[in-house]
Amino acid sequence: MTEPNPCFPAASVAIVTGGESGIGRACAIALGAAGVAVAFTWHSDEAASEATTKAITDAGGRALAVQTDVTDEAAIEALFAAAEHAFGTVTLLVNSAGLNMSGTMLRDMPLAQFDRIVRSDLYGPFLTCRRMVRALETAEQPGRIVNISSIHERAPRAGGVDYDAAKGGLAQLTATLALELAPRRIAVNGVAPGMILTPMNQSAMDDPNERRRKEAAIPWGRAGTGADVATLVMFLLSPAADYITGSTVTIDGGLSLTVAQGA
Repeated sequence: MTEPNPCFPAASVAIVTGGESGIGRACAIALGAAGVAVAFTWHSDEAASEATTKAITDAGGRALAVQTDVTDEAAIEALFAAAEHAFGTVTLLVNSAGLNMSGTMLRDMPLAQFDRIVRSDLYGPFLTCRRMVRALETAEQPGRIVNISSIHERAPRAGGVDYDAAKGGLAQLTATLALELAPRRIAVNGVAPGMILTPMNQSAMDDPNERRRKEAAIPWGRAGTGADVATLVMFLLSPAADYITGSTVTIDGGLSLTVAQGA
């Protein structure tokens, strides 16, 4: 696949959460290659964050890795302060950090587990979006936000009440913010991936039989990659998508179209 390289305004600055792996890593690297200064968060894998930094700088980009708990308000303030000090006002934001479903049925789910996923997958984007919007309003600048959701914001799975509820909330956060911020020319869109070969699908990456079984359910015949999603995110962040806001774009090889088939 050809790496995305749309044109961004000079001195563009982005924050990408979850940049140490998966979709977040792919987005951070793509933005860096396009000349955007990138501050990205990492949580627990310092070696992985260093690999992301190296990939960006080896391509001639500028990168800043910041260890961040995206559920913590003070940590988000520190993240933006560090990015602003290093590069200037943040005008692009990708919320990719998140946790997957626990597989626990609601009747057995401790409140702490539900709270953990909702805080990561919904509170995190709320905090980053709020901080960015405040800074853009002060600077009187436009901006663009992409929230990485999931097809499971609409397609539920048993055992996924924590994740599915958080992603459903994220879809409404995206739409509501888009309505609020359109007059200020701050666009907010979502991306809803299906099966993507990232650490959230590590078992399928490790087990060829599991991967074949799952890919057989995808009309396009394969799972997606982080680069597939990054290509879409780059478009939504770019000036080419100027008139798009309040949309969530599905990227799943047709998987979500198979609901109610075969019965």
